Amino acid sequence: MIRWIPEATDRGSAARAGRLQTDRGEVETPVFMPVGTQAAVRAMTPGQVAATGARIVLANTYHLALRPGEELVRKAGGLHAFMQWQGPILTDSGGFQVFSLKGREITPDGVRFRNEVDGSSVMLTPERTVEIQHALGADIIMAFDECTPYPADPDLAERGVRNTLDWLERCIAAHGDSSQALFGIVQGSVYPQLRKQCARAIVKHDLPGYAIGGVSVGEGLDELKHIVSVTAPLLPEDRPRYLMGVGLPEDLIESVQRGIDMFDCVIPTRYARSATLFTRRGRIRINARRYRRDFFPIDPSCDCEACSGFTRAYVHHLYQSNEILGTILGAIHNVRFYQRLMADMRQAIVASDFAGWKREFLEGYA
Repeated sequence: MIRWIPEATDRGSAARAGRLQTDRGEVETPVFMPVGTQAAVRAMTPGQVAATGARIVLANTYHLALRPGEELVRKAGGLHAFMQWQGPILTDSGGFQVFSLKGREITPDGVRFRNEVDGSSVMLTPERTVEIQHALGADIIMAFDECTPYPADPDLAERGVRNTLDWLERCIAAHGDSSQALFGIVQGSVYPQLRKQCARAIVKHDLPGYAIGGVSVGEGLDELKHIVSVTAPLLPEDRPRYLMGVGLPEDLIESVQRGIDMFDCVIPTRYARSATLFTRRGRIRINARRYRRDFFPIDPSCDCEACSGFTRAYVHHLYQSNEILGTILGAIHNVRFYQRLMADMRQAIVASDFAGWKREFLEGYA
């Protein structure tokens, strides 16, 4: 099981620092979890991920159930042994992936869709998602929810809340006395009353952690801030709060300010594959011609492997030459940028100067 230990709360905001204690190590919060959808963080070895300061990663139930299959992972000793990651792992239930598929059929029982690998018909239910996650052996597992698209009318959003709450009860029953930590997910689209209704119902189950879902489907920063501001205060103060799928630096900062502890997103590695790198001065496109003769590090303030040993000119050359090392170095740098960002926010919270830190960071981040 896991336990979140609060350490500090910023005087001028709801930002908080704590420690997530697990059987596989302690994780300082706020935390950003690199995404290893297929049991691998794109273009990085487990050792390289750990070297960035990351202590927990995410893998995806839906994709791993399709390939290689959860039974193979179980026979390999579980996800930790299979992917050679010694720290904690969180698995998403697959709800977001399933609800982004075309031709899916949503019923009170679950969701029917076509297998992307072999074309067969698949029925994913709350019980089935828990069964898969038990086999994968993650430390934190997620309840199956209906991820409502954006925009959504009130009726569609209300159905999403109804299914999410019904499916959570079925997930809890299927979970039994497993030592894995099951988190519930708050849905409700952009409707405050639905978010409040869902949150109040979920917290009655006294779960080890709670997530806010459905905020990375196109709403924009203003709606994100509003949803988090409405929902986060309704979640228990002594449990971790997880905002799912949110990953731009400005999104993380605004959400930490509103009391969120955990994040995940594919942005750091996905952007690296398209030569977009994060620096304290903002994002840069390292394959742009201006960097062809630039012999400074990607970010002079960064201590990652890419910045410690290589120049912008060299990394530019790698991308222009389509060398895989360019993506590797870009991924290492971006993941390290995110780990440093979270560590800096944590330090500002402990010092109770989050507003000052935020102002200074955003002034330099174009």
